[in-house]
Amino acid sequence: MRTNLDFTPFYRSSIGFDRMFDLLENASLNADKWPPYNIVKLGEDAYRIVIAVAGFAEDELTITHEANMLVVNGAKSEDEEVQYLHQGLAVRPFARRFELADHVIVEGAKLENGLLVVNLKKEIPEEMKPRRIAIQAEPTKPDSKQIEGDKAA
Repeated sequence: MRTNLDFTPFYRSSIGFDRMFDLLENASLNADKWPPYNIVKLGEDAYRIVIAVAGFAEDELTITHEANMLVVNGAKSEDEEVQYLHQGLAVRPFARRFELADHVIVEGAKLENGLLVVNLKKEIPEEMKPRRIAIQAEPTKPDSKQIEGDKAA
């Protein structure tokens, strides 16, 4: 069941949430469940996407990394000489989109045993990493001259 939600009223009453609403709208567009895929967290900042692309060769797949978006396309070349008696393998063209967080880069991709494996890593720039700020104590001033009062006798 697919429902199209209109987020226009939320745009009028919220500030700074545009990206979140765009993510929700894109999620409804990605409702196609083919080809199946897994997303695996390998460590604190390492991820892997595994897509089942049985029947596709390397030259029939393209991977594009745009701003905060990973797009995997597959298009099988047409062989008009083949006459199928039964075609049970789903080798139809596809486009699978993955929304990536800020600073996530694609480390590499490989095709093995009908699975497309895409390795991702989150690399936060050094200037954006949290850093500890040292607290400097104010230098102590030498005792100021006493103007009035008892002087120690």
